[in-house]
Amino acid sequence: MDRNVKVHVCPPWLSWLLINPIRSLSQNPKNTLKRFIREGDTVLDAGCGPGHFTTAIAELVGEKGHVIATDIQEWMLEKARKRVKKAGLLGRVRLHLAQADRLNIPSDEVDFALVFWMAHEVPDKDRFFSEIRACLKPGGTLLLAEPKIHIGEEDFCKIVEVAQKAGFIATNPVRVRLSRAVVFYKPGNH
Repeated sequence: MDRNVKVHVCPPWLSWLLINPIRSLSQNPKNTLKRFIREGDTVLDAGCGPGHFTTAIAELVGEKGHVIATDIQEWMLEKARKRVKKAGLLGRVRLHLAQADRLNIPSDEVDFALVFWMAHEVPDKDRFFSEIRACLKPGGTLLLAEPKIHIGEEDFCKIVEVAQKAGFIATNPVRVRLSRAVVFYKPGNH
């Protein structure tokens, strides 16, 4: 990792906001993602944090599917591991410690990628979206969501432009509670 890369990350004391029951009521992970994930898929949960979406993704991919849950903070991955283990789904999830400037996920492995409320924290968005695109299979999809309370429309549009510059094709914006969100796909056959 480049020691000069400055990264803003969710501090440990704030992680409870990401997994509290009120958030689950307003942003039910399974309801949010079920339209994008099929049984047997391989899904990337980029910046998984304490695993708010990871367990739901593991349920949706089924016994033959896989989840790659990445984060740059080991303690976040440990929280995610505990949540997934408690749900009895640890065998479907590979926890991956990413670097601040690099995901290091194999190419053409992923059917669906989730980038939820974290792209604004990435210092090199060009590289990040290029890596996400590389790990997706041709025809794979990406859901990008950013929190409305932190990211204004103009800043969100800039993030979308970076993803498009990396080669993603944007579909229509989608409704995700409390978020600005869009679905992209990687050109090619799936």
